[in-house]
Amino acid sequence: MKDYSGTVKSNSAIAENIYMLTLTLTEATEIKGGQFVNLETGDGSQLLRRPLGVCKVEGKDISVCYQVKGAGTKKLTEAQAGQTLKVLLPLGNGFNLENYKNIAVIGGGVGVFPLIATVRENAKKKNFYSYIGFRNKAAVCLLDELGKSKSLTVTTDDGSFGKKGNAVEAYLAEAGKNGEDAIIACGPPVMLKILKQKLKENNITVPCFVSLEERMGCGIGACLVCVCKGANGKNKRVCKDGPVFDINAVEL
Repeated sequence: MKDYSGTVKSNSAIAENIYMLTLTLTEATEIKGGQFVNLETGDGSQLLRRPLGVCKVEGKDISVCYQVKGAGTKKLTEAQAGQTLKVLLPLGNGFNLENYKNIAVIGGGVGVFPLIATVRENAKKKNFYSYIGFRNKAAVCLLDELGKSKSLTVTTDDGSFGKKGNAVEAYLAEAGKNGEDAIIACGPPVMLKILKQKLKENNITVPCFVSLEERMGCGIGACLVCVCKGANGKNKRVCKDGPVFDINAVEL
């Protein structure tokens, strides 16, 4: 973990209210898919940095994607090429796929970004079968990156792009077809809750690892803003103990 000064290389909209920001660091760094950064907004009045999942790493360049929701992310949209932003990285624990070969990928909305990083990192040595859901056509983005998967199924809630439905339904329709020995997932809490329920109902016992999306403060485990409850009843810090967990190790 190190605090870098990153120079903005580009910052532009890739879908409705969703931006990709690319920073050039002073040196190359290793970031695992599922890990995140804490990025300042460029506004001194915004004391807390924003936790953002890494989408791409290419040499000294790292790309993060973010959805405009509040004042902080709104300010980020104003970052211009050449501007310097402080960024703390890498944070958290990513997806460890060392013991798996065929992986089902289930993503919803902005949850696709850490999954993209994981597919990019492992595409040459692993087989990925991706099921990705968006709200509507306007929210669809970065399908070219997910094209590194062996297969890609895209859904939208309203059927305006791809199949009508959601990513969990799309996966369940083909569960076991590709001989998956692991599942990785990221998306809204309700999506992950349904996924956990459906895996149990359908007696699907392959290991499933989920990246949780939570509000964070410090990003390093000190402030306890992002605490979630573990299956054993003990609290877990999403930023420090996660954000990637075995789906059966946390309450959803």
